[in-house]
Formats: sequence, structure tokens, C-alpha cells
Amino acid sequence: MYHYNDFDAAFVAERNRQFRDQVERRISGALTEDEFKPLRLMNGLYLQLHAYMLRVAVPYGTLNGAQMRQLALLAEKWDKGYGHFTTRQNIQYNWPELRDIPDMLDALAEVGMHAIQTSGNTIRNVTADHFAGAAADELADPRPVAELLRQWSTDHPEFQFLPRKFKIAVSGSVNDRAVVKAHDIGIEIVEKNGVQGYRVLVGGGLGRTPMIGKVLSDFVPQEDLLPFVEATVSVWNLLGRRDNKYKARIKITVHEHGIDEIRALVETRFAETRAAFNGADLALFDEIAAQFRPPAFRNAPEDAFERAYEADPVFRAWADSNLSEHRAPGYAIAQISLKAHGATPGDASAGQMRVMADIAERFGHDELRVSHEQNIVLPHVHKSDLPEIHAILKAHGLGTANIGKISDIIACPGMDYCALATARSIPIAQEIATRFDELKIENDIGELKIKISGCINACGHHHVGHIGILGLDRAGVENYQITLGGDATQTAALGERTGPGFPAEEVVPAIERIVQAYMEQRESPEETFLQTYRRLGMAPFKVALYGEDAGKRARAA
Repeated sequence: MYHYNDFDAAFVAERNRQFRDQVERRISGALTEDEFKPLRLMNGLYLQLHAYMLRVAVPYGTLNGAQMRQLALLAEKWDKGYGHFTTRQNIQYNWPELRDIPDMLDALAEVGMHAIQTSGNTIRNVTADHFAGAAADELADPRPVAELLRQWSTDHPEFQFLPRKFKIAVSGSVNDRAVVKAHDIGIEIVEKNGVQGYRVLVGGGLGRTPMIGKVLSDFVPQEDLLPFVEATVSVWNLLGRRDNKYKARIKITVHEHGIDEIRALVETRFAETRAAFNGADLALFDEIAAQFRPPAFRNAPEDAFERAYEADPVFRAWADSNLSEHRAPGYAIAQISLKAHGATPGDASAGQMRVMADIAERFGHDELRVSHEQNIVLPHVHKSDLPEIHAILKAHGLGTANIGKISDIIACPGMDYCALATARSIPIAQEIATRFDELKIENDIGELKIKISGCINACGHHHVGHIGILGLDRAGVENYQITLGGDATQTAALGERTGPGFPAEEVVPAIERIVQAYMEQRESPEETFLQTYRRLGMAPFKVALYGEDAGKRARAA
């Protein structure tokens, strides 16, 4: 993984020093909140519903044990003992005192972390496949590309005041685990005639006007990637709608101008930017790539794993649900669920963070990942260690066997924390998870991804949930719209609205009816919810939700 050099350390230290002075001026009253706002946003500090919130950058979701342990320290010393891992592979602290923020930032800098560009109209944290460097289906590790983009975009003088925030995701596999098609720019590693390059998509995004990204270029060679991305952002920086923040995202620009015009403008700008790079970016990329060499994998018998798998049904259920195939013989990728039934999705206590740090250092080549699905990943673990790892996780409330299942819910903070939210997300997620745990049918249901947002900004990715739930305010009452058929993978799709929304107390029964209809209509237990939906369409689910008059009710909505 990437480590700060002397320049990085000095840069972050000076940035923290400046912000400490700005915080002191805000506390003294020398700065008003309006004057302070742009300064705090540049340093990852929000003013939420009840308190300030600090969002810490976890570049492309990669952490080592020392960094995770430091995140635990921040939670324990300056917050309420926990942190919230987010869909941008970051972590948020929801209750810090303003006077403590500079100390928190200095503590982060001690382990090579910061909060720069986790907010504001800039290029946000670059995300990547959380299985990067480990997955058996990977063409190449996308993290060196993500790190190159991170260094390029940090404090980029042209892109600090963009029309709106800008998000980039990178994938190195044919199986998309980074939701690249729902990003402002999505980058996929591809091969053409035996040469590695990149497919670049543009104009994806969720929120008020959800769109799937369009292909800007089928193949960009390695030497052209950074100038091509810079040309793309530069074109949007000029065209973007600064007159209307709801139409300021690049997806609207692409929609209004058309992909062909955008492509022509980018190519024209690329001809200018390419000449300015003169190969420095390629030398930097080679330096970065060298820091992402795989760890020294070991050879060891797998007998302990096989014995535990045969003898322990609890371990077997966890292994079946939470393990994925690794590229190295004898190894597995293990996902740690932060979705214990009834818990707040994405939350981890300081104690749990330390446990995960210990496991990574002892068993996992000192590496952890934050997934966009709000779970933690151990990318490199030998199968012989998995029974012991599982026992430790289980003892600390981290052994839930539900990855990809109905209780593995993505949920934004909603109205419990967020000043923008119009409805609660967390209680709905908790109620759904608890109910299906009570029914004991989660394993029978199989893969089914629910995503919940507490407002139209879609921080919970509800548009691409197999079942999406959007909480809205209807005349002072929380009302929840349901969408079906969303997909966040390489076959990305936006969910279709079922019809009228439901009050909070009716959401769980509505989900039950959808699930029951699926289980009755599927052709076999192996046919997933998404496959069944794509085969049958909306009709049987509308009937399950609204009865035989579903058509009339849907039209009335």
C-alpha cells in the first residue's frame, strides 16, 4: 500500500496547521459560520443535524492495522466510541467537538491519513474494488491507478471549486465491485491486443436524477489515462451548470450536450493536456505500482479449514457467506460484516476496530479494506487461519454470516444524523434485518441486496439496490418509496418504482410480501431475486404489494 513520503507529511502538517488557526478563529467569533463553512468543507468537516461530523479519507478503502487502530483511538478519545464506515470507503465521526478537530487531524497525520477533499465541490475520495490485488477474477490491481488519481487530484488548483462534487471509481475485474457505472467517471482496466489500458465511462451518478454512465472511450492507453481524465474534468468544469446546483453534476452535462459532443470536446482538450504531461505521470505510476506488490504468500496445509468446515455448522455458514476466491492457492478473501442483525449498518466500535487491526496484523499481511457496502475486508488470509479468525470475530460481535443477503443492508445515516435527510434510514434497516432473522429464511432467500436512503440524494445507493427504499417527507409524515431491479454490478441498472409509498410501520410487511412473491415465483432456489425480477418484470410484485388493483393504484400515484 502507499506510504506518505516527506513531501506528503509536510503538506498535511501545514494544511492541519492552517485549519487549526481557522478553527480557533471560528471559536473566538472572528469567523462566522458562513465564513467558516468553505474552510471546514475543504477539510472534511460537516455541520450535521446535531453536531459537527468529520469524514476521514480512506483512499480506495485500503488500511493497515496501525491506521485502523488510530481510527479506534479517534472514536474513543474524541467521539462516542464508534465510527461509521461509508459507501465511499471512508469513515465518519458523528459527534466530535469543534475544538477537538485539529487534534484529530494531527492524530490522523501520524499514521498517514487526512480528511482533505472528503467534502466540498472537489474530486472526492477515489474508490476501487475492495478485493483489489486479491481477487481471482482480476485482470490487474486497480489501486495503483486509484493512487495516481488521488495524488493528481489532491489540491489540484483547477479543480478545487468545481460546479459540484466529483466522484471517480476504478475496477480491475470483469466483475464490477466498485459500481463504476454510477460514478462521474468510471474506469475499467481492459486489454486490447495484449496491451493493458482503460475503458472510461462518464456521466453516471445517483441522487436526484440517477443515470448510468456512458462510454467515453473504449480504450485509453496507460500513457494517456491521466491527461484524458484531466481533459474530461476540465471540459465539465467549463460547461457545468453553476446556475443550478441540482443540474450541476456531470451526468446532467452529458445528458444536455450528448455523449458525442462531450467526447469531441474532451478529445480537443486532451490534445492540449497530453502534451503538458511529458511522461512525468508514467514515472510516478511506476513508483506507485512498485508499492503495491502482493505480500509474500505462504504455503501451508488447509486441513484446519476443512476440519472446521465439516464439524462446525456456524463456521460453515460464515465461510459459505463471507469468503471469496483468492488468486493465491490456499488463500481466501474474508469479509467482516458490520451488519449484525439489529445493528446500525456500517458502525464499528473502537474495540471492534482494534480487534480487526489485530487480526490484520496477525493473520492478514497487515491489510484491511473498507467496502462500499459498509463492511470490512481481509483481502489476504490463509485458509488454515480462518477457524481462529472466525472465533475471534464471533466473540466480538463481528461474525455475522450475511454478506450479500437480505440483512446486509446499505443505509445512509438518515434523519438520525443528517441535516439533509427527510426520513430515517437506520431504524428501517434494523427492523428489516431483525424481522428476517426472526423468520429464519435469510439463507433460503439467497442473494438479495437492499439499499436504503433517507433522502433523494441517495447516499444509501437505493437506486441500484435489488430492493431500493427511499424515505421522503409527505406532509410531515415519513413515506417510503420502493424500487425493484436495481443492480450495482457490471450489468448495472436503475431500479423501477413499484407504486405508492408506505408509512414507516408498513415497510417491513411490504418487504416481506415482495420476498414471499419472489420465493413463490422463482424457478429454483438457485435463481436469485434479480434474475427472477428480470424474467418476470414488475407485475407479480405489484400484485404482492398492492393487491389485484395494483395497476389502478400505481396510476393514481
